[in-house]
Amino acid sequence: MSPKPKGFAKWIIVATVISATMLELIDTTIVNVALSQISGNLGATIEDASWVITAYAIANVIVIPMTGFLASYFGRKNYYLTSILIFTFSSYMCGMSGSLWELVAWRFLQGIGGGALLSTSQSILFDTFEISERPIASAIFGMGVIIGPTIGPTLGGVIVDNFHWSLIFDINVPVGIIAAFLVFSFIDKQENEYNIDRKAIKIDYIGILLLIIWVGSLQYILEKGQSEDWFAAKHIVVLTTAAVVAFILFIWWELTTDAPAVNLKVLKNRTLAITTLLTFIMGLGIYCSMFVYPVWMQRVMNYTPTLTGESLFPGAVMAAVMMPMVGKMIQRGVPPKYLITGGFMMFAIFCFWMSTASPEAGVMFFFTPLLLRGVGSAMLSVPLTNQAVSGLTPMEMPQGIAINNMLRQLGGSFGIAFMNTYVASQYALHRTQLLTYVNSDNPIAMERLKQSANALAAKGMSAAQAQQGGLAMLEGLVNKHAYVLTYLDAFRFVGIFFVCVLPLMLFVKKRNLSATAMKEAAEHAH
Repeated sequence: MSPKPKGFAKWIIVATVISATMLELIDTTIVNVALSQISGNLGATIEDASWVITAYAIANVIVIPMTGFLASYFGRKNYYLTSILIFTFSSYMCGMSGSLWELVAWRFLQGIGGGALLSTSQSILFDTFEISERPIASAIFGMGVIIGPTIGPTLGGVIVDNFHWSLIFDINVPVGIIAAFLVFSFIDKQENEYNIDRKAIKIDYIGILLLIIWVGSLQYILEKGQSEDWFAAKHIVVLTTAAVVAFILFIWWELTTDAPAVNLKVLKNRTLAITTLLTFIMGLGIYCSMFVYPVWMQRVMNYTPTLTGESLFPGAVMAAVMMPMVGKMIQRGVPPKYLITGGFMMFAIFCFWMSTASPEAGVMFFFTPLLLRGVGSAMLSVPLTNQAVSGLTPMEMPQGIAINNMLRQLGGSFGIAFMNTYVASQYALHRTQLLTYVNSDNPIAMERLKQSANALAAKGMSAAQAQQGGLAMLEGLVNKHAYVLTYLDAFRFVGIFFVCVLPLMLFVKKRNLSATAMKEAAEHAH
């Protein structure tokens, strides 16, 4: 194989794959703030418009675990380039959509194209660097993973506040075209791509079908379960059964077939298995905490989506600054478990700090905990990304990367689904408790009601209207305080979760490449 790229060509490849990674991750979050505008413009309900998010997520998480197989079958460069073009064209068609279900269909295709970008970008990035430089490659990749979802809501908020919602898709087009040109021009084919005999490659149709059923069903359940009252809905029960049965059959089939679409045998590597579990936990915890923060800022602090996104920037900048430093620390021999432990502790501190917030807190109250969150992001993502490929041979690396990325995405989906349910149940509980204090025997409540009614009467309302308006204002205060208590509970719960996973650090070992992996890596390099 040709030597690894140097100088300008190397950093062009780095910029290209990070751009592609950020494109994919930005699109997982950018639409969230535009649902109201999309539903209003296309004449749909918010519930139906949420399919714009769900369709992308389902397609994305189905494709991610298959990226290793698809890159082998079509050739990594061909598959990567085609995926970027599919993503770019679908983005253009999303912006051109004239109906909701047309938009949903194009979002699904966009998710199929986007599913390749994360894992394949990581694989190309690791191949671009020498083995000894992989911690730095992990840091660079981690910057895209952290910054992408942070930029998404902010960028979406700015676009929605100032332009038409279609621009959230149209901005992908020029970036996608540039990325496709750079991939075509600067990324070389792997040696085995020149002589691919597709007829000799057995396609695991059964494994792919089972994967689509269990992952697609699971993602739908996680995305829609709360809004459809979970197992009270018959189709959720049916999909849950289908997901469980297909998952069991998928595991059995992929472990017994000769040519699996997803090579689960790579999980025999203990380091990858532990890292994948921790990556799932990281995705679950991070998405939980970052689900709560924006709704707190918008529902309690009355921030706009744009201001909420801007408040996240200092933490994102801190993460970007810290990641190369963490990569250097790993290169110099700092044990990964110390960094990962520190990362989980930083997130725990962030959550516990946020659980002391109040509606009167100023913007500076959030500045320091968000910086700590940025540090924690770097201390988690860099060593976990690096550990995921430690000890894997070059042939195993694409499958290991794909499985690791799938588990991070699923962890995030589980986290958001759980937090949706937790917030709904805690809100109902706190609201019920607070309403018990709103009665004629409570002088504070009655005085507040009297003040509100008098203020409304002074504006010209009749006594009956003022009384009714005063009751509505009192109910609004109860609802807001119930949300305050709920979100503080949520932050506290996630903080406890991060503390509880710390014992898992005992299973994290510093893993160098095995002798076999080193030998294959040397052969791969030459």
